Parts: sequence; C-alpha cells; structure tokens
Amino acid sequence: MANTWFPIWRKRSGNLDGAIIAPDERLPIGATLIMGLQHAVAMFGATVLMPLLMGFDANLAILMSGIGTLLFFLIVGGRVPSYLGSSAAFVGLVIAVTGYTGSGPNPNIALALGGIIACGAIYTLIGFIVMSVGTRWIERLMPPVVTGAVVMAIGLNLAPIAVNSVSGSSFNSWMAVVTILCIGVVAVFTNGMIQRLLILVGLILSYVIYLVVANGFGWGTPVDFGPISQAAWFGWPQFTTPVFDAHAMLLIAPVAVILVAENLGHIKAVAGMTGQNLDPYMGRAFVGDGLATMLSGSAGGTGVTTYAENIGVMAVTKIYSTLVFVAAALVAIALGFSPKFGALIHTIPGPVLGGASIVVFGLIAVAGARIWVQNKVDLSDNGNLIMVAVTLVLGAGNFALTLGNFTLGGIGTATFGAILLNALLQRRKLVSGLGRDGKPLPQDS
Repeated sequence: MANTWFPIWRKRSGNLDGAIIAPDERLPIGATLIMGLQHAVAMFGATVLMPLLMGFDANLAILMSGIGTLLFFLIVGGRVPSYLGSSAAFVGLVIAVTGYTGSGPNPNIALALGGIIACGAIYTLIGFIVMSVGTRWIERLMPPVVTGAVVMAIGLNLAPIAVNSVSGSSFNSWMAVVTILCIGVVAVFTNGMIQRLLILVGLILSYVIYLVVANGFGWGTPVDFGPISQAAWFGWPQFTTPVFDAHAMLLIAPVAVILVAENLGHIKAVAGMTGQNLDPYMGRAFVGDGLATMLSGSAGGTGVTTYAENIGVMAVTKIYSTLVFVAAALVAIALGFSPKFGALIHTIPGPVLGGASIVVFGLIAVAGARIWVQNKVDLSDNGNLIMVAVTLVLGAGNFALTLGNFTLGGIGTATFGAILLNALLQRRKLVSGLGRDGKPLPQDS
C-alpha cells in the first residue's frame, strides 16, 4: 500500500506512440481532456440506454454517473482507472419490481430506488470486509480463469444489444459496417493522438458520412437538429425520493454480487494490461462503487458499476491515467446539467452508436482472453475447459434462472456458474490428490 492516499502523477509527453500510460502517470492537460471526452462518449450509449429502459431520467443518470465517478476516484485515491455508469444488471429486476410498461417515465421509480440503495449498502459492506481481511477469499472463488471467463461473458452478453440495435433495416446495418470500418481505419492507418482517439474520431467520421447519405441523399432517416435549438442551455434533472419497501429491497439487493464480479473483473483486466498490482485497492474500489450506487439511488438515479465499455477504450488506447476519468466525469456532470448538450448527443444516429458498440463490446470480450494469456491459464485442463465453455454459453445466450419472483439474468448465471463450477472442479482435484495446477500434491514423508 502506498504511503500517500493519492499518487504523484508523473507527466508523460513527447512521442508516446504505442507507449502505455500508467494509472499514476498523466498526459498534458489538453490531451487529458480529449481522452476524457472519448471515455464519456464510450459510456454514453449504455449510460443513457439503461435508464431509458427502466423509465429513469437519462440526464440525471448521466449526472450521477459523473458524480459517482468522482466519488470513486476520491475513495480509491486516484489509483484505479474506472468510470462508473448505469449498470445493466438492474434492468430486469427494476422492471419486475415497478411493473414498468416501457413507455415514458416510470411512475413507481421510488420503489426501485430503495432496492438500489440496499444493493449499494451490501456492496459497500463487502468492500469493507475485503479491506479488513484482504482479497484472498475472493481470489480463491474467482481466480484468473474465472475472471477472464466472466469478463468475456459480459462482452458476449452485450453483443446482441449492439447487433439488434442496427438490424432494423439494411441501411442501418450498412451504416454500422461503415462505422466499424471508420474506427478500424483510424486504429490502423493513423498514429499519435489521433490513433489514441480512434473511437471518438471514428464516430465523428461515420456521423459525417451519415449526414451526407441520409440528410443529403435521403437514403436513411435524416438527423433532426430541431430538438437542439429548442433545448435550454442549463436545466435541472428530475430528482426522486426513494421508498424503502422490503420486497423490492430483497429482490434488488442481491445484484451486489454481480457488481462485485464486474468490478473484480475490471480491476483484474486493468492490472493485467498495465502490469501493476491493483489488489491492494480492491476493497476501496468496492466501497467506492457501493457508495456511488447509494448516492445515485438516493437522488433518483440508476445503480452504477465500473464500466466495461471503458475497459475496451483503455485496452486499445493503452492510456490508463486515472486523471482521464476525472475529465470524463466532469464532461458527464456538464452534460447532466445541460439539456442542449444532451440533445446534441442524442442526434448521433442509432446505427453509428450501434457500430461503435460492436467494436467496444468486442474489445471487452478480448480483454477477458487477455487475462487468460497474461496469467498463463491452462485451457487444456479439463476443469478449466468445461467451466469456460459453460460460462461463455450462459453469458452469450443470456441464460436466465427464476426462483420465485427473483430472476437471475445471463450475466448473473454466467458469474455464479463460473464460480460454482470452478469451486466444484478444483475441489475434485484436491480430493483426488492433485493441486490446483493439476499436478500431484507432495506426499508427507
């Protein structure tokens, strides 16, 4: 553990092509702000989509994601690069608890907020336990083979959302392909800061192409700029007071376990990519995420989680400076208080966002594989092979289990399935006299 709460960020400048920018390093201010904008763009689609699916105020969700990210940054001492955005793990349960019909504001949002706060409280408690006794018990439950499988399953679980969002028409599908190609061209045929901003630059290029073919030639639904002129520059989002209902809290609170798995996978992925040991900050990361979820729920926002989308951005840019996420949070807060800026972002065509999502969600899945490679996971081991195979299918197929009124979605079944299968199969090795590496245990003389 470091002697100071915050690191002393070392400035990196000059030719940084291909260089890894560590969490305790910083770029020049201008580059930091631009990279923060890219992270804000990366989180925007899901952070807006999730509250809309549940009938929450999207502007408030964005605002609370920025505030939550700053809170997380303070609690982890600026040592864990992460953005906190609206979590998909809450969607199904919130809809079930509130009876939301999927159109307009959710009239029973207050019931869900009590459950979200309860979830955040449990999550925070787990974080304090980790801070007290360490992460060994979590590592035994979720070694690299499990965390890699869970991270990959999350990426594959999100894949249908991205694909379905661009499957409404042939034009939408082709525009998604154009967006993917724009991002790919920027990634391969540019260098320097432009290459680092491949998601943002690729989005801008594909947006311009969409305007030409849709607004210019009329080949698709034209972009309507009317809402921008009608929106105010500054406005307050809609706050809601939570209601603490025992039934709703009982249903939503267990989502904390999924958030722990997501956060653990995030930290392991970033640690693997940076080569730094982030385990000492695991408990603080859980506490930060838990408190941010409680704060968001108390104001009327969604539950938040460390964002897998931003893992993908970090993986491809190799920039892990935690100060970049401060910039991203400030962008989100500004957006949350600005209906006009929100209206501008909403003009980004769905096919363009969908194409970018395909790239980012794929990068999430690859981050899971990277965990395996860097930790030299042996997939020739039958136990590992069966666990990974089942986990990926459960996640990609969105396999759900229902117990009474509680439904565990694909990410949840993949997470718990991976943990339970790994524990069962590893125990079988120990009983048979083999170690966790599959080799015979030493015999007492």
